[in-house]
Amino acid sequence: MSTADLASTRLMDTSSLIDGAAARDLYVPAPLVKSGRNWVAWFGPVISLALLAAVFLQRGSVDIPALLGLVPRTPLFWGLFLLTYSLTPLFDWLIFHRLWSIPAGGLAALFRKRLSNELLLGYVGDVYFYTWARRHVRMEGSPFGAVKDSAILSGVMGNVVTLVMLALTFPLLSSLPLAIDGRTLGVSLGILVLTSVVPMLLGRRIFGLPPAERRMVAGVHFLRIVANLLFYALLWHLMLPDVAISWWVMLSTVRLVLSRLPLVPNKDVLFAGVATFLVGREGEIAEILGLLASLLLANHLLVGLLLGASGVIRRRMAP
Repeated sequence: MSTADLASTRLMDTSSLIDGAAARDLYVPAPLVKSGRNWVAWFGPVISLALLAAVFLQRGSVDIPALLGLVPRTPLFWGLFLLTYSLTPLFDWLIFHRLWSIPAGGLAALFRKRLSNELLLGYVGDVYFYTWARRHVRMEGSPFGAVKDSAILSGVMGNVVTLVMLALTFPLLSSLPLAIDGRTLGVSLGILVLTSVVPMLLGRRIFGLPPAERRMVAGVHFLRIVANLLFYALLWHLMLPDVAISWWVMLSTVRLVLSRLPLVPNKDVLFAGVATFLVGREGEIAEILGLLASLLLANHLLVGLLLGASGVIRRRMAP
């Protein structure tokens, strides 16, 4: 065999060892991938440290011993309170378990997502959960589309439920001294309608999930919003049991409507005034509303402390 034939044979043998997939791997931009992985790896510990900082900054705003002395001591109240507090992470887990089959351990990441959104900055928790999914979930494509679609559908379903409940309670709301001028209310309602309709009209351009999965995500968010409305009514009823639960359901509906109107200022003060007007007993109403708000903040700080500390410890123990 000639030298040229021998070289040709060796070249053919070498080429057969490199299939199409391996050849494509030769063109993967390694520096870019490493940079992305480093960013994803560091975002979780940064969020843990930020949660710890937020806890220590706000620790003086809650007098926990005094707070615990005012709360009902029945197991039913505490069980319902913890369930109400956990609704958002639990329903988010149902969504992403259906989409990605995430394990039960993903609940910790979803609690971090909620706390980051509420204690740090809106939607920073969604960014954190996206980075967590990139590291812990095997799926085709990027998880960004599903996280983004879930956030949009959550807002849309919140607006839809608000508009429906507003229509059902309008006779009552129109008779209340809400101190909202007609122009502000009209513009707020217009924004709600617009932000609900536009994503549906531009569905193919905005959403990445298939229609069947979008319907599933929207349905789970709808159930979460309705459950949250009913559970708050039950919590208030347990704190002031001699007021009929039907009034608390009405007040929970008013709370949802007021919370979703974008241009209405002083929503907490406004809601407290409405509650006093409907139920009476001004001192007790103010007390239970303030008590529940303080209890939620205290729980935020406790869960934030636990999750933040566990994230830092896990990072230090990692090889």
